[in-house]
Amino acid sequence: MNRRRFLATGLSASSVAVAGCVSIPGTTGTDEPAPSDEPPSSADLIADALETTTSVETVAARRTMRIETPDSSIERVGEIATRTPTHRRLEVVESTDRTVPAGSVSIRTPTVSWEYDPDEELAVERHHPNRFLVDERRLDLEVLLDDDYELAYDGVESVDGRDAHVVGVEPAIDEDELERSLDLLVGETVYRIPLELPTDEDDLEDPTVERRLWIDDESRYPVKERAAVSDGDEVLNELSVTYEKLSLEAGLSDETFEYEPPEGVPVETAGTEPVGIYDSRADADAVAPYALPDPVVPDPYDLDRIVVLEKRAELGTSTTFWYRDPDEPDRELFVAVRDEKRFSPDVLEKTDLEFDGNHVYHRDGRIQSLFWNCGTLNYELSSPETAAPLEEVAPSVGCPSQNG
Repeated sequence: MNRRRFLATGLSASSVAVAGCVSIPGTTGTDEPAPSDEPPSSADLIADALETTTSVETVAARRTMRIETPDSSIERVGEIATRTPTHRRLEVVESTDRTVPAGSVSIRTPTVSWEYDPDEELAVERHHPNRFLVDERRLDLEVLLDDDYELAYDGVESVDGRDAHVVGVEPAIDEDELERSLDLLVGETVYRIPLELPTDEDDLEDPTVERRLWIDDESRYPVKERAAVSDGDEVLNELSVTYEKLSLEAGLSDETFEYEPPEGVPVETAGTEPVGIYDSRADADAVAPYALPDPVVPDPYDLDRIVVLEKRAELGTSTTFWYRDPDEPDRELFVAVRDEKRFSPDVLEKTDLEFDGNHVYHRDGRIQSLFWNCGTLNYELSSPETAAPLEEVAPSVGCPSQNG
């Protein structure tokens, strides 16, 4: 692969979360106003942007993405709408990208996604009712406040008629990783740029990554981003995303995130469609082939949904209770009941918890989990949050005898 050839694959997408209040521009966090002759703090601008994106429930905008290399240029313009990080709709209205033509539609909800390709005249419905949500925007802005990044204030520029503060970001680079691929978060999507494995004749001599964020002065919402990979003075890949006609708290209806394929277009399905998705334990208990536990979760978690999923005969039926922090909806935990075994004690850490003589095992990693079995049933508690109260919830699930 020629390292100057750009390949970008969308890995994940997200929107914004809920609750909080926007910092007042021009203050220093005390009662004293910031000196008028000093530029805003770059860290304060990023913190303001983080607080804004986590306080706005719905966003609508016209989004333009450009991909530039020394040999090519691609542009996609789309109408995007998002709601707290569970819902997202993107309709491409203009495109020079053959892989994503004008007329393409992409919709995501917590339980199902739609993709429509007008060139192929095909719609794909994908079921994923038991998938963790990830607010990439929030995570990215949080990471920029770490010590691994250097921030620099680069003045004020106009974006779609708005004054926007420009913040330069210099990330720490693992050159060995850069030689293989580079993941960049631009806008609301992570793009992976594969780079050719170096040889003695074709190595990256002076790899650098430059990021810039344009943060709207009034709302403190990020309205433009740019990320560029260079080797010395040569720009190898450049991605930019610009938001125009931005509307915060756009009041989007549920119909925004529903989809009906054009008449006559075939629909392919992927994933397993659930038996049902329920709002209450009683409703799920009526269809599950076994008695369900009654988990007790502490504040601020609330029950979001219960998914009953029937897999192939040898895999049985799973019932998953999903709980969410309403203030930060991408912070979730789930309790799963299955009539199949999904863990191996030999590769897990035994905890001090025990239910009816059955030991509870812990898995550490990107997702924190507890596992145990009770006769023919197996239980799992999981969350990507390291502070999730898994050991506090587990006793309320226990084994069937403990649950009465």
